[in-house]
Amino acid sequence: MHPKPQILLVEDEEHLQEALKLNLELEGYEVTCTSDGASAIRLCEQAHFDLIVMDVMLPEMDGISATEAIRLQNREVAILILSARDSSDYKVRGLRLGADDYLTKPFHLEELLLRIGKLIEKNNKSQQLVSLPDTYQFGGNTIFFSAQKAINFAGQELSLSKKEIMLLRLLFEHHQEVVPREKILQLVWGYQVYPTTRTIDNFILNFRKYFEQDSRQPRYFHSVRGVGYRFTSE
Repeated sequence: MHPKPQILLVEDEEHLQEALKLNLELEGYEVTCTSDGASAIRLCEQAHFDLIVMDVMLPEMDGISATEAIRLQNREVAILILSARDSSDYKVRGLRLGADDYLTKPFHLEELLLRIGKLIEKNNKSQQLVSLPDTYQFGGNTIFFSAQKAINFAGQELSLSKKEIMLLRLLFEHHQEVVPREKILQLVWGYQVYPTTRTIDNFILNFRKYFEQDSRQPRYFHSVRGVGYRFTSE
């Protein structure tokens, strides 16, 4: 079962926020709402979203500035800007600073839903990865995904939990890429907002004990401070 796409709705007009949230949920999305740019940035640091619907006219920090700040820390999330300003210069600025699409108010709900669906579909396709075989090898270690077990470089047979297998598969699929901690928690544990990453740290420590010849100087499983985790077999 695939998790519902996660949408962050940033809109300070209360009635519009409620109406959009209801309609997005009816379309099968999981929706988190906030009403200002600064809190949108904080939420993006704490949770994984597939798409952000960002109003421009917001208190404290406008949506264009929030979009720029979010894009600096997150290259994956799709961002759709809503704005009462329809000048081409403003649209160009929003798109240049990181938005993927720009819709002018007032808009037809059907058009908004269509654009959101297209952006999420496009984003999912861009992140699709080649499926791994059922057996994966690195550094003398062999992982058997369906059997939930491994044989390490020392010849020891290890039983692995379902979440260990899920995390290993995710890291292997993103070989040499840093996987954000928020994405790991959402995809492996199903969390959306969470206070700590200690859970993942403990799993990474276990992987080092299982699969590294020197767990204090890891070759394969790396923590990238403040960002996430990376697997490399080279």
